[in-house]
Amino acid sequence: MKENKKIKIGVLGAANIALRSFVPELKILNNNFDFVGIASRRNPEQVSFEGKVFKGYESILDKSVLDAIYIPLPNALHFEWVKKSLQKGLHVLVEKSLACNEQEVIELNKIARNSNLVLVENFQFRFHSQLNAILKILDKGTIGDLRIIRSTFCFPPFPDKENIRYNNSLGGGALLDAGAYPLKLSQILMGNNIYVSSAVLNKKEGFDVDIWGGAFLQQNNGNLFSQIAFGFDNYYQCNLEVIGSKGKLYSNRIFTAKSGFQPVVNLETNQDGLREIQLKEDNHFRNMLLYFYDLITGIRDKNQEYLDNINQSRLLNEIKIKSNE
Repeated sequence: MKENKKIKIGVLGAANIALRSFVPELKILNNNFDFVGIASRRNPEQVSFEGKVFKGYESILDKSVLDAIYIPLPNALHFEWVKKSLQKGLHVLVEKSLACNEQEVIELNKIARNSNLVLVENFQFRFHSQLNAILKILDKGTIGDLRIIRSTFCFPPFPDKENIRYNNSLGGGALLDAGAYPLKLSQILMGNNIYVSSAVLNKKEGFDVDIWGGAFLQQNNGNLFSQIAFGFDNYYQCNLEVIGSKGKLYSNRIFTAKSGFQPVVNLETNQDGLREIQLKEDNHFRNMLLYFYDLITGIRDKNQEYLDNINQSRLLNEIKIKSNE
């Protein structure tokens, strides 16, 4: 594709995240994307959306209509509809988690590779300038050699027990929903040569999914380790702490720094003491869409996404295995 080509894109499912965040950003990025519409299993008149609504998911999966599709469906539906989308020749941006198990991810990745299609598992925090600022601080050696990483993503119970996150048949559970975030962050900070040495997944009476848990990850050479915690029945936490040989770094909104919010990173070193670094606001959703565009048009290499997809699914599987030991 030529760099200036507008990508025809649609949405599979009328999820809140699509209606409130994805579609408005697409309309702003109208030099890059041509938004075609949303496909829903509901009748079009039941969807609160000013735009074209396709009746049924299959109806929008047409290469003559689309170049790419965004899939914000429940986790258990990802494998089926990502696979169908790839088989129709469409590039895919899918909400985390990409699929419910490692074998499904391997199969989807293979289809995407063989068809030269983009397959991105969406973690918006990857595209916020806060993460770039943190990586620059660490790369400069400001806190010395890295020793310990701690990241936490926890929130209070959902008021509705019918929430899909509590539904095992829809791929619910804290690991795939919340735990995937600190796990992804651990890969970004430590690289892909890591493994899960221990893990715990806890259930709660009245629920058939894991409600909270944690894991301990190590680099293969043993030089660096990461502790992650996550859950649906916890005090709200959205933190990153990195401890080095000469100092430490801390952020309390690492995963959810929405548009208009100015993140603060606390940096403490032996030499300079405690400093508060005020960062600029950013729009990670818009940045994510521009990244997806660059992958489709060949400005960026999509092969790293294939590798990251496999490693994320491998580590999720290792957490499940270790939690049963």
